[in-house]
Amino acid sequence: MNLAFILCCVWLIVANVIGMFPSRRKHWPAAYALMSVGMPLVAYVIWAEGIWWALLFMALAASVLRWPLVFALRWVRQQFG
Repeated sequence: MNLAFILCCVWLIVANVIGMFPSRRKHWPAAYALMSVGMPLVAYVIWAEGIWWALLFMALAASVLRWPLVFALRWVRQQFG
């Protein structure tokens, strides 16, 4: 297996395990940390494997980090219309 795939799988496993723990702050600090690690990982996957694998990883990451994505889409909708 390629290092990019291994890192993506580890990121997804860690994100799912973090999501299983109860949190008083609704997991926002963990979401910020996962996003800050995930974006360079997407760039690495683009460089190592190509855009299609990066889009697949981004779709999988969006399924884990769905609430930050929902809030970002609401903010964009509010700003532009």
